Amino acid sequence: MGILNITPDSFYDGGKYNDEKEILKQVDRMLNEGATFIDVGAYSSRPGADFVSEADELKRIVPIVTLILKHFPETLLSIDTFRSEVAKQCMDAGAALINDISAGKLDDHMLQTIADLQVPYIMMHMRGNPQTMQQQTDYNDLVKDLLFYFSERLAAAKSLGIIDMIVDPGFGFSKTLEQNYELLNKLELFDMLDKPVLVGISRKSMIYKLLDTKPGNALNATTVLNTVALQKGASILRVHDVKEAVECIKLVQKLEVRS
Repeated sequence: MGILNITPDSFYDGGKYNDEKEILKQVDRMLNEGATFIDVGAYSSRPGADFVSEADELKRIVPIVTLILKHFPETLLSIDTFRSEVAKQCMDAGAALINDISAGKLDDHMLQTIADLQVPYIMMHMRGNPQTMQQQTDYNDLVKDLLFYFSERLAAAKSLGIIDMIVDPGFGFSKTLEQNYELLNKLELFDMLDKPVLVGISRKSMIYKLLDTKPGNALNATTVLNTVALQKGASILRVHDVKEAVECIKLVQKLEVRS
């Protein structure tokens, strides 16, 4: 899953893709490098990110969905939003799935909207919202608490008739640096949910802060942790750098065939 941020303030590529030419160039690059999905986001979810109104989010994202599908009609577009109206309008414009950082907890209408649309749904673990999440990192037992959270959210979605669901443990969301590594180290435990697991650790602070560097220098370390995630059961990698992630997947798959 290749990341396309059309926000001015994302932690790594904020403001980089702010005109049609650059957006189409980046989508073309990611598709040619092997991306299965393109994940489009118009609301930065980095810790402490500025609030964006629903109207502004719609104004940013719907024209981009239309633009991409006009030039690349076969593209599977994932919409990174926690708002049901944004989800609905993007689906109407031709998007394929919804990637919700709140698993329906920030919009009471989201789950019913997904059920009505009958589209695949990625539900992520987070507490609070992007402005407050890093003040909510106390857990009794991190992995146990997350598994309980997903069991409850999956049951709520299933009760409405939602079938295609993917879980995202939410690296960097409501978690300390140490908790992120505990989570990755125990990622195979999420197999018990019997759903595909998406991992998004690309160039995040759990990498660059540990190594005392910057997001722009975190590609090699991202590849290392993506390899670990794949070996521990991740089904989808959400990344800024598609070429390197695809190479990582091919190599890990070859090792699995040999074993």
